[in-house]
Amino acid sequence: MKTLELIERINNGEDSFTQFKREAISAKDLAKEFVAFLNAAGGVIVFGVEDNGRIQGLSTAQIEELGQLIGNTANENVKPPFYPLVENRSINERKLVIVYVPKGSVKPYSTSGGEYLTKSGADKKKLSQEELRRLFAESKRLYADEESVYGTDITDLDTALFYKFLEKDNVAVFDAVKLGNLALAQVLENLDLLNNKQLTLAGNLIFGIRPQKFNKSFYIDCCYFDGNDVAVDRFISKRVVDGNLLTMFNNSLDFFKSNLKNLQTSENFNSYATLEIDERILIELIVNALVHRDYYIQSSIKLFIFQNRVEIISPGKLTNSLTVEKIKSGISIHRNPILNSICKTILPYSGYGSGIRRALLINEDISFYNDTDKEQFICTIPREVSN
Repeated sequence: MKTLELIERINNGEDSFTQFKREAISAKDLAKEFVAFLNAAGGVIVFGVEDNGRIQGLSTAQIEELGQLIGNTANENVKPPFYPLVENRSINERKLVIVYVPKGSVKPYSTSGGEYLTKSGADKKKLSQEELRRLFAESKRLYADEESVYGTDITDLDTALFYKFLEKDNVAVFDAVKLGNLALAQVLENLDLLNNKQLTLAGNLIFGIRPQKFNKSFYIDCCYFDGNDVAVDRFISKRVVDGNLLTMFNNSLDFFKSNLKNLQTSENFNSYATLEIDERILIELIVNALVHRDYYIQSSIKLFIFQNRVEIISPGKLTNSLTVEKIKSGISIHRNPILNSICKTILPYSGYGSGIRRALLINEDISFYNDTDKEQFICTIPREVSN
């Protein structure tokens, strides 16, 4: 926005497309402003200007505070998250921060507290049930794994890995591609791994050469704490696991196998040792986290070992009407349908929603917690505490 246009906009006052804020506001209140613009036609929020249009300006410290507030709020307090553009400007040596909020492409948006708002003149209002139904009907909402990953193209694909998958999944198509009778790009598009010449999120996560180059938050944090709380001063082992889904699966399983105890199966010195937590349980729960986590949330999966338990924490609460009791009985809803389909060939995964049940059959003491406040799903496996 040019300076003259900005001055004119300030002089014209607040309206359906412009909001003024003298200084930083709470994340909860900022989320409401974002959601109202996203569900309407977009707009700008100018920080450093009072409601009456008087330019107050911001200090350097206030600008730094706003930078963190804006990013965190857009990612954590708006559902689904979005990515605003932020511009720092000066008028008469008074510093301003301008936040550009686009017209939402996946309406309706809500705050993390479940409020659906839109603009009404210079104010905002809650959406009525009819307005909500209309927005849901008009919205062509994509699943997260269907969305194109900005900046990628087919050269970011690990073709050797994809061909290995294709030969196993559909040998006729594999032969056609290798003989030049079928274009690789066409096959990728048919599988929803490529869209408009860009890799989809599924394409990048499963077959990307460097997935975290483009999706920086989608990795696994592994830590073995010397205690029973994340606040302890020491850790025994720590690792960041990245790469494609298969690599992350293998390396996170290896982290568990390297750090959990191996127990003798009998008193015989030469008896075989087995992992203190059945490896089949770890496999099921790691795969569950990779395939079913909420990829609209920019956060890592957490694999934590404590002295008395193991926790696997997935970003995102249970989707739609799912409850802990429902998933324990085998009911599933696919949050990421492309991952669900492709990972049946890539990972030890059936796609039938039976993984949680299989884990419970092995160890009925596993517990699950659907944390709706922090928007995460936690699997807890008890460990036997040594005397």
